[in-house]
Amino acid sequence: MTNTLNDGCECLTDDDMGLVGQAPAFEHLRSRLRNLAKAEGPVLISGETGTGKELVAHAIHRMSPRKHNPFVAVNCGSLTDSLFESELFGHERGAFTDAHTRRPGLMTQAAGGTLFLDEVDTLTTRGQVALLRALQDRSFRPLGSTVEHRVDVRFLAATNARLDRLVESGSFRIDAYYRLCVFSVALPPLRERREDILPLALHFLRKYAGESRLALELSPTAVKALLAWDWPGNVRELESAIMRAIPSSNDGRITAADLGLPSVSECADGEEIPDGIQTFKSQKRRILEVFERQYLTRLMAEHCGNVSRAARAAGKERRDLGKLLKRHGLDARQFASGAVWITPRPSAARYETQRA
Repeated sequence: MTNTLNDGCECLTDDDMGLVGQAPAFEHLRSRLRNLAKAEGPVLISGETGTGKELVAHAIHRMSPRKHNPFVAVNCGSLTDSLFESELFGHERGAFTDAHTRRPGLMTQAAGGTLFLDEVDTLTTRGQVALLRALQDRSFRPLGSTVEHRVDVRFLAATNARLDRLVESGSFRIDAYYRLCVFSVALPPLRERREDILPLALHFLRKYAGESRLALELSPTAVKALLAWDWPGNVRELESAIMRAIPSSNDGRITAADLGLPSVSECADGEEIPDGIQTFKSQKRRILEVFERQYLTRLMAEHCGNVSRAARAAGKERRDLGKLLKRHGLDARQFASGAVWITPRPSAARYETQRA
């Protein structure tokens, strides 16, 4: 059987970070992560639900000098104050009613590596105080012990809330905030990196299709629906949609209905994507054509038709960008006054023209 999903998939392969995407905002993130991996201070990773904060934490760890040591994660929102301290620092036998044996904490388990604190914004004041000492000098006392321990561990933390606003409201300690936020990185939502929707969709399709369904492909309706949706749940929602669609498809082609998304009757440039596409290569070529035209239209609109500035923003040579514009019949002069582009509406049945 021909491996349709892997045929010509070089542009979809994730990099050494385990991340997929080529949008300008995402390329900037990659560069930032490489620098953060070389540092040693705590990193606060912020972003909406589903943007991949833990994936980014793993990427920082894998690129750091600590990559051969443990990566240990804890969800702060799932633990009470007493459980948080016990999980983080460990406990001695007899420290509390059910402490029948001595147990090392997560800081000890992560020694030499990375400790990832997910949903750190959910910590109570007591939890923040307990964490503060560990952040300051990597020292702690297991519950029921009088002996102070020190470990070499790097802290990474994630939040989908604005910690600075929680500090302003008095629900998060300012000293804990500044200890956590030595370095910070904000993840863009999927709606701000639309160029990555289709590469991500094909990546997940390849990942979850399995050996028995390698010939699966996205139908024209699925492609248009994917591009039209605003993805409030971000990459996680997209991943779930693909996982849901794979067992639902009956004829080897995933439709908008399989994805659980509303169907869209027109694609971004007003053209219909032709039915009857049978091979991965032909579908991929058509998908890329739609993506390129949409991306170029947005790019030129944002830079008011200035090809040089647009080329710099896109990370391309001016001549190469000019060739792309010509191939898609786009004249830079049409964007010179009042940028106009096509923007998908998540709940609409078609794409609507909007002005910048």
